[in-house]
Amino acid sequence: MTTLTKSAEIEAFLDKIAGIDNDAGVGSRRTKEIVRKIVGDLFDTIDRFDVSENEFWHALNFVAGGAPEFGLWAAGLGFERFLDIRADIKDRAAGIPEGTPRTIEGPLYVAGAPLVESGARIDDGSDPSETLIMHGYVRDVAGHPIPGAIVDVWHANTKGNYSFFDPSQSDFNMRRRVKATQDGRYEFRSIVPSGYSVPPGGSTDLLLRAVGRHGIRPAHIHFFISAPGYRHLTTQINIEGDPYIFDDFAYATNENLIPHVVHQDDPAKIHAAGLNSPYADIAFDFTLPPAAKADDESLSTRQRALAG
Repeated sequence: MTTLTKSAEIEAFLDKIAGIDNDAGVGSRRTKEIVRKIVGDLFDTIDRFDVSENEFWHALNFVAGGAPEFGLWAAGLGFERFLDIRADIKDRAAGIPEGTPRTIEGPLYVAGAPLVESGARIDDGSDPSETLIMHGYVRDVAGHPIPGAIVDVWHANTKGNYSFFDPSQSDFNMRRRVKATQDGRYEFRSIVPSGYSVPPGGSTDLLLRAVGRHGIRPAHIHFFISAPGYRHLTTQINIEGDPYIFDDFAYATNENLIPHVVHQDDPAKIHAAGLNSPYADIAFDFTLPPAAKADDESLSTRQRALAG
């Protein structure tokens, strides 16, 4: 019987992670082979011992000892994506109804963002980028609205920087928990974000360069979606048209998570939105399966930043 880590999908994924599929002569072949072996063995350990998400993050936090870039290593070496692949396989085997696809959390979430009503603005106005209005519904798998669902959203500015980690930004800039209405509708206003790269010259950057890879993420917006009685969702959308959308160093892109961006320039619609200039409009609905057990409703116990 073929194990998951010996499947063609994961073998190809490991080749991509280690840069072995790059035949342009970039990077050290020896380093690529060592990285592939290490990551492959860790993938196999996760699969063989059925390592849970909580166990993985506890172990990583222990090894990291607070090192600031281990979250980037986990994304760039494919561990977060691998955990998602395994979770998806388990869900299918258990017959769990399909909801909005999960994808990686990344290392830049900050707990404690203010809770606001649907329609709130979540940026502080300091970044002159194009205004974004994002809206949609949170529904169950039968299509019924989920009243009061929480849409926890965070994203970067046009420099690719996140508040809290970028001290030049105000507290919780572009971070909010948006409460959906009774009919499950959510809306927030912000700016269109940019992608970012790992810190130049940092440990992640040096490792990726050694295997001939870059450390760039396409523009994206992160979400936690939650409601009592439903499975907690960790996901993100990509901003349509970004040149790195299918070349994400963190492997988070999903074709079902790339909503169309309407660049609205109709004067009547601009006026109706209370704006004075064209804006970007994104409509996207989230679907949550029911929780089978209490733990399904909660975040993993991964270590996260806490403001304050």
